[in-house]
Amino acid sequence: MELRETVWLIGGTVVPAMAMSWLLGFAARRWAPRFGLVDQPGGRKIHAAPTPLGGGVAVWGSVLGYFLAGGIGLAWLTRGGEVPSWLPSLMHDHAHGLASRGSDLAIVLAGGTALMVLGLLDDRFALAWQLRLGTQFAVAAAVVVSQGDDGQLTAFLTWRPITTALSVFWIAALVNAFNMLDNMNGLSAGVAAIAGAMLVAFLLFPPSTMVEGPQLFVGGYLLVLVGALLGFLWHNRTPARLFLGDAGSYFVGYSIGVCTLVATYTSYESPARHAVAAPLCVMAVPLYDMVTVIAIRLREGRSPFAGDRNHFSHRLVDLGFTRGRAVLAIYLTTATCGLGALLLPRTDRFGAGVVVLLVFGVLWLIQLVEFTARRRNQSNGNRS
Repeated sequence: MELRETVWLIGGTVVPAMAMSWLLGFAARRWAPRFGLVDQPGGRKIHAAPTPLGGGVAVWGSVLGYFLAGGIGLAWLTRGGEVPSWLPSLMHDHAHGLASRGSDLAIVLAGGTALMVLGLLDDRFALAWQLRLGTQFAVAAAVVVSQGDDGQLTAFLTWRPITTALSVFWIAALVNAFNMLDNMNGLSAGVAAIAGAMLVAFLLFPPSTMVEGPQLFVGGYLLVLVGALLGFLWHNRTPARLFLGDAGSYFVGYSIGVCTLVATYTSYESPARHAVAAPLCVMAVPLYDMVTVIAIRLREGRSPFAGDRNHFSHRLVDLGFTRGRAVLAIYLTTATCGLGALLLPRTDRFGAGVVVLLVFGVLWLIQLVEFTARRRNQSNGNRS
C-alpha cells in the first residue's frame, strides 16, 4: 500500500472508532452504576474505589456503530453502481469487494455481540464458569462453521474435524486469555491494541513474495478495533474511571481470535509456509499469562477458573515493579514477540526457526526470573 492510501485507511478507521469509544466511555461511566455494573474493591482486587464496568459496552458499541454507519454510507454512495470520483482511490479499488463481505461481517459481529452480552451478564451476576465456557465454545463453533474454509486455522492440516476443533479452541482460548489479562489498568486493552496493530502491519504490508496482497477486510476490522480500544484507554488510564469488564475482554478476545482465523498468512505454494506461526508470536504474551496462571492454580490444587493474584502482571509487581511499570513491561514484551511475526514471511525456514526460538527465549527468560524471585521470597518467608 502507498503512504497516501495508508493515511486514508487509518484516518478513516482508527480515528472515528476512537472518537466514538471515547464518547461512549463517558456514557458508560454515568449509566453503568445504575444497572449494578460496578467493580467493588476488596479481596484479590487491587483498585481502591468502586469503578464502573461498562468499558466493554463502549468498545463494542463503537465497533458496531462504525460498521453500521459505514455499511449504510457505502450502500448509499454506491447505489448507482459506481463509486463517486471524490472518494480516495482505495475506495474505488475495493468498495464493491468490501460490500460483498457484508454477510460475513454481520456473522462476526453477531457472535461478538453474543459474547459481549454473556460478559455483561457475568459482570452483573457472576455466572458459573460452566455456563460461560459452554457459551463461548458454542458461539465460537457457530461462527467457525458459518465461515466455512475461510474461518479455519488449518496450519496445512487437511482433516476438517481437526481444523474445526482447533479453530473453535483457538477463539475460546483467546477469549479467556484476554479476560485473564484484564487485571490492571490499561493491561488487557493495551495488549490487545498492540497485538491488533501488529496483525494489521502483517496483513496490510505483505512482502512481495506473498501471493496475497493487502487484506483490507480483516485489516480494516482490526484497525476499527484498535481505535475503539485507544478511545477506551483514555478512561482506563490510572486512576481508572472505567473498567473493560468481562463484556469487553470477551468481545476483544473473540474479535482478535476470529480475525486471526480469517486472515491469510501464507499459501501451499509459498516458500514461506512457516509464516502460519505468526498468530502464535503475536499472541504469545496473552497465551503465556493464561497457561502459567492455570498451571499455578492446578499445582496448588485449586480450580483453574478461580480468580487470584498469580497473573503475569502480579508476578512482576511481586518482583518489585510498580503497577505502571509492570504494564509497560508487558506492552514491550508483546511488541517484541509481535515484531517477530513480521519477520516470518520475509525469511527462510532457518530464519523462521530463529524467530520462534527468540519468542520462546523471551518468555522462558521471564519465567526463570519469576521462578528465581519466587523461590527467594519463599526462602525469606521460611527463615522469618
